[in-house]
Amino acid sequence: MILGVPKEVKDHESRVGVTPAGVKALVEAGHTILVETNAGALSSLPDDEYQSAGAEIVGSAYDVWRLSDVIVKVKEPVEKEYGHFREGLVLFTYLHLAPVPALTAKLLEKKVIGIAYETIRDKAGTLPLLTPMSEVAGRMSVQVGAAHLEKEKGGRGVLLGGVPGVPPGNVCVIGGGIVGINAAKVALGMGAKVTIIDMNLNRLRELDDIFNGRVYTLASNSYNVSHAAREADLLIGGVLIPGAAAPKIVTKAMVSAMKKGAVIVDVAIDQGGCIETARPTTHSDPSYVLGGVVHYCVTNMPAAVPHTSTFALTNATFPYVLRLATLGAKAAIQADPGLQDGVNTYDGVLTCKPVAESQGKPWKSVLDLVH
Repeated sequence: MILGVPKEVKDHESRVGVTPAGVKALVEAGHTILVETNAGALSSLPDDEYQSAGAEIVGSAYDVWRLSDVIVKVKEPVEKEYGHFREGLVLFTYLHLAPVPALTAKLLEKKVIGIAYETIRDKAGTLPLLTPMSEVAGRMSVQVGAAHLEKEKGGRGVLLGGVPGVPPGNVCVIGGGIVGINAAKVALGMGAKVTIIDMNLNRLRELDDIFNGRVYTLASNSYNVSHAAREADLLIGGVLIPGAAAPKIVTKAMVSAMKKGAVIVDVAIDQGGCIETARPTTHSDPSYVLGGVVHYCVTNMPAAVPHTSTFALTNATFPYVLRLATLGAKAAIQADPGLQDGVNTYDGVLTCKPVAESQGKPWKSVLDLVH
């Protein structure tokens, strides 16, 4: 099978879908790997490493897409890539379709088999391909939040860790999942006061045990969220409903009551965001001030640390890439219930229930289409 690895074109997206180690394993398994020129350069993976591993370096994205049976990417295609779509093409990448009906419509129109990293499940029911990037984004959220609290970035001028005689900053994390726990680790490491809000009381008990009582935990309701937001110097949104648009947990009214110069980092922005005042931003223009509150809502945060992110991501994605290449998409989907959850579009049919519900569209189980 021919697998293609195009260079990412989303703003400042510097990760790459396959590493040279992955190329070597695929070539040894009898497959052909086409890598666009400089696809891995920003992840410190030059073309000569790919060539040494057995890849063919291709000069244009057009040829990579045109010649490949499977395209392995990192981020969802942007509009200028839609022209590469064709019937039967397998696209394996993050898709985040719920808030992007135009991309959904184009994948359906062209009958692309769209398999989304973020909805694949493992035997334990977790999201193995979302987890590593959630770990990176969760840890980064505190770093970028701390930087944007600096006065020159529009922030309050608060040092999260404080100093002797001056109290630390308040960090409020909405959501106690992978993003939340990693944000809390870094915030605690900086010396901040940390509060985690989640609707699952058992999860709050787990977090209390994990952090040995060093974080404050609150049950999620509008009163607690509103109060915590008012107290926060840094508010981090980390709410996830797999495949679906994120619920708006923090309302516009809650944001308007926050301290002037406080910072919001909405990690859930890929799925539409869990802060009502959040809108997608880019690494080129990462933040804006609304109601006196700094908002950082970059949709591909891990791209800021591409070397770490690329290896963390491909460690998780590669077994699925190899399976798709070896078995073909149809057989691989039939054989793996977790991969079935990852199929968002198949032969012109929407196959992901959360995406369908978010966009008000009909859907079918992929099992009805591959048997």
